[in-house]
Amino acid sequence: MPPILPKFDYSPDFKLTGKYRFDWVQNVAPPDATAPMISASPRSFLGLSLGSKQILTLLIIIAIGFAALLGRLIYLQTVKGGYFLAAAEQNRIRIVPIPAERGIITDRMGVSLVENIPNFSIVLAPQDLPRHKEERSAIIKDISEELNDSPERIEGLVQDYQAYRFDSLILKDNVTYEEALKVILSGKSIPGLRVERGMRRQYPGTSASSSTRAVALSHILGYLGKVTKDELNDLKASGYLPTDTIGRVGVEASYEKFLRGVYGRRYIEVNARGEELNTVAEDLPTPGATVALTIDLDAQIALETALNRVLTANHKKRGSAIAMDPRNGQIIAIVSLPAFDNNEFARGISAEEYDRLLNDENTPLFSRAVGGAFPSGSVIKPLVAVGALAEGIITRETSFLSVGGIQVGPWFFSDWKAGGHGITNVTKALAQSVNTFFYMIGGGYEKFTGLGIERLTKYYKLFGLSVATGIDLPGETSGFIPSKEWKEKKKGERWYIGDTYNVSIGQGDVLVTPLQMADATAAIANGGVLLKPKIGMTIKPPQGPAQNIPAEVIRHMPFGVGPLQIVREGMRLAVQDGSARSLNTLPIHVAGKTGTAQWSDKHPTHAWFTGFAPYENPQIVVTVMIEEGGEGSAVAVPVVKEFLLWWAAHRGAWHRFAAVVSLSIRSTILLNVCY
Repeated sequence: MPPILPKFDYSPDFKLTGKYRFDWVQNVAPPDATAPMISASPRSFLGLSLGSKQILTLLIIIAIGFAALLGRLIYLQTVKGGYFLAAAEQNRIRIVPIPAERGIITDRMGVSLVENIPNFSIVLAPQDLPRHKEERSAIIKDISEELNDSPERIEGLVQDYQAYRFDSLILKDNVTYEEALKVILSGKSIPGLRVERGMRRQYPGTSASSSTRAVALSHILGYLGKVTKDELNDLKASGYLPTDTIGRVGVEASYEKFLRGVYGRRYIEVNARGEELNTVAEDLPTPGATVALTIDLDAQIALETALNRVLTANHKKRGSAIAMDPRNGQIIAIVSLPAFDNNEFARGISAEEYDRLLNDENTPLFSRAVGGAFPSGSVIKPLVAVGALAEGIITRETSFLSVGGIQVGPWFFSDWKAGGHGITNVTKALAQSVNTFFYMIGGGYEKFTGLGIERLTKYYKLFGLSVATGIDLPGETSGFIPSKEWKEKKKGERWYIGDTYNVSIGQGDVLVTPLQMADATAAIANGGVLLKPKIGMTIKPPQGPAQNIPAEVIRHMPFGVGPLQIVREGMRLAVQDGSARSLNTLPIHVAGKTGTAQWSDKHPTHAWFTGFAPYENPQIVVTVMIEEGGEGSAVAVPVVKEFLLWWAAHRGAWHRFAAVVSLSIRSTILLNVCY
């Protein structure tokens, strides 16, 4: 029997009303219906809730969505393609910097003053740490246990250098071979932990174990220190890394850009754990340049030995000495005692040892030859004499009667010799350091008009006082010359004639550095040319010739050589028959000036000497200052004598004369043997 099919009612009483939203409307025919079933399309009975405008809006939204997706795809592929490619490559190919070997520093004879020795560091690559916080903390804990370090310090280091997560961070430096081997063997299980091999500085000349020790070289050479986070922000563009060191003081700092070199690159393939698989490519580094100094190591040792011997003999701790070539401004030797062993900084100085150096009352870290400012005492008198002669205030023949001092109202300004020095002209005043003479030509007396503070200041500044010399060493100070305006503002007092008298003999508020006095003395010795002192002589890059560092002239004195010649005669007379007469026994002729600078009512005076040799053709200037040493003639002059005796025998004209005589004698003996 065929199935009974439902039939729709199409009678006139049936009507479609409203919207049926896709519902079928049907009537089932009664069982006895005999009319055939009429078929119809379902679309005739289907109604929609969206109109044509709404469909159009929907299509536009869909089109915009597809356009946005397409645009994003294009952006990621083109604009950001390089970034994501680099990120992907960073996971597979890493660029490992190859540090350049730091340049060597030598003395003027080519003797190496520094060495580069192998060094191991334990480093961490933050990019290899897990991103999940708990896993990351577990790894950092493993690292801290491995290195016997605190997790907080390591986590803090990683956080501080978040901007450098693709670079390595040093966790422990200067580790032993055994420590490095331990990490190599166990570090495979700790992501990001590895050992890097590098170089560190060693300074053989300042080491306590050196047979030719010159500890004061530490102030000249300086040392290296780790780049700080703040420095790294400024230096990153120059290629510096979190693992880098940089020159802190001395030549290491002033010639950093030449000594550093150019880093190379090694492209390595790594696995998902950051472990190196193989090297893909390599760009070799360029070593730093060799910097040759004007320092003569033998002269440096000789000057330090002489100064140290006198300090020890007089139970003193602090002093400085400088040997300088007046023809070109080159520093032959420069000593500041006490000093320190810069190898301690190269190895990584402990906090306890650093605190000990900082708290030492004798300040061994302080380069007093360059950075120390002291009352000059009488070594400043040659400059006063030059000014008075150049201004026409006095001549060679101008004389005053020294009776032990001068009286101005209720104040008495004394000479160092009771009863005075008698009739005194400028050369005698320099030879015997007669205060009365310089009171008068500096500040005037009764009807005699002296230079006055303005002109005194003018000539002091002409010779480089109260301003830094510009030497190529960091830490230089400028010294100080007082003025009327300064005293009124600083002390709330007017300027008195006694202030001018004090400034005329290097007392009161006058402060100079030993380097400034050496440079001013050089200008007297060479005929009136003030030179910029320098310690760098040549820079030799890895390829190509050495480049000379030329002498620099600060100024030519704006007066003739006449005043300078008279002052030189007075300084020569100081050695022949004055306060420095013990130097008259040397095999070369010396000219100079002693000084005894009072600075405290409770402490001894500073002892000074500055001079040059040979007198006829100056080749070397020597300036010595011993803090609280007493009289310059008793303490500073012996240092100069010992050093110049060495210099004459090994470097000076007397040495060359002796060499010629010796060669002549050997030649005569050889001729006699042959014939």
